[in-house]
Amino acid sequence: MLVAASGTGGHVFPAIAVAECLSDYQIEWLGVPDRLESQLIAGRYPVHTVAAEGFQKRGLDSLRVGFKLIASIWQARRLLQRGRFQGVFTTGGYIAAPAVLAARSLGLPVILHESNALPGKVTRFLGPWCSAVAVGFEEAATYLPRTKAIHTGTPVRSQFQVGTSHVFDLPIPNDAPLIVVIGGSQGAVGVNRLVRQCASAWFDAGCWVVHLTGENDPDAKSLQHPQYLALPFYNNMAGLLQRADLAISRSGAGTLTELAITHTPSLLIPYPHAAEDHQTYNAAVFTKVGAAKLFQQADLTPDVLNAEVLSLLSRGHTHTHPSLTLQTMAQQAGSLAVPDSAEQLAQLVRHWLAPGRSVKR
Repeated sequence: MLVAASGTGGHVFPAIAVAECLSDYQIEWLGVPDRLESQLIAGRYPVHTVAAEGFQKRGLDSLRVGFKLIASIWQARRLLQRGRFQGVFTTGGYIAAPAVLAARSLGLPVILHESNALPGKVTRFLGPWCSAVAVGFEEAATYLPRTKAIHTGTPVRSQFQVGTSHVFDLPIPNDAPLIVVIGGSQGAVGVNRLVRQCASAWFDAGCWVVHLTGENDPDAKSLQHPQYLALPFYNNMAGLLQRADLAISRSGAGTLTELAITHTPSLLIPYPHAAEDHQTYNAAVFTKVGAAKLFQQADLTPDVLNAEVLSLLSRGHTHTHPSLTLQTMAQQAGSLAVPDSAEQLAQLVRHWLAPGRSVKR
């Protein structure tokens, strides 16, 4: 099987989770040079790259992207012809376009997984060409009228598997309310500033803050306090979110899936420049069931954020005795979780990549 997944953790981590469920398959990977997959996949699976780019270009740049797409389809087609591939699994994004088109031109099945509530352009355009389209949110099917979408949820990293024991190794008192701030794999400078402006009031209320700043915030070390831990990233996210009383987060599909699996209440601040504002659509799914509260970054002031956090972490709240509102939000977050998503997708792959299918030479 060829896996086509590239770019952000939201694309790569779900693909890894599915690949791990298919240990009896020979798997190779299709990506783009110098992206996240080059760090995460090297040593696990053979990696092939094509020079694909996103489609949000105009003028002469759009012509260049078009030529790159044609070249990358040809490269992917040659790769599929040289190997003994029985099909392709992709998690969408621009790497999916050459993979889908090359595979279908050779008569090979393609299983596409779309994690966002608003499917990306590639999914909307090429979904009808695929053998099966799986969606992370049921709402995504609304935007795929020509595709029979199958709701499987979105796979999470193996550390989030239900029943896995997590050792939480940060020096935070067991009973202290913990706020976790997550900016996504690239960080979120705007959110980081807001949090630092509010933090002193949260410290006064007895809260601790673990702030995942990302690696692109020039002021990441500007706040120092005994109840504040600023980290560019943290490997044990499952343990951290299980310990958290409240998350303040962007609303990428991968992060939301992890919040659902760990039953973590959240205040969601969608990334304002996300393609087609898809993070707002993701956040709306959580707010609709009462698992989270949604705030647009342009409208959010330190006073508003501070008041919301202190209201949720009301007087008398401790980690072992959470407020009723946070308990309800946690339960509703859990209602959106699909713990066996990776296994469901693996079964879908097995169905379509049946023995005996062969590539056209």
